[in-house]
Amino acid sequence: MCLATVQKESDNTVILKMVSRIDVDGEKVILRDIMGETKTITGRILMVDLAN
Repeated sequence: MCLATVQKESDNTVILKMVSRIDVDGEKVILRDIMGETKTITGRILMVDLAN
C-alpha cells in the first residue's frame, strides 16, 4: 500500500498525512487518510510522487 503526504505548494505546509485516497471533483480535492479522516480542499493536483 502506498500512502501520501499532501502538501500546499506555496509553503510546503502539510495538509494531511497518511493519505490513502484522493478524489477530484472539479476544483475540489477530497483527501482521505487510513483512519477515515476526510479533508476537502479547493485546488488542483500539480504532481504526484509516490516513490519519495
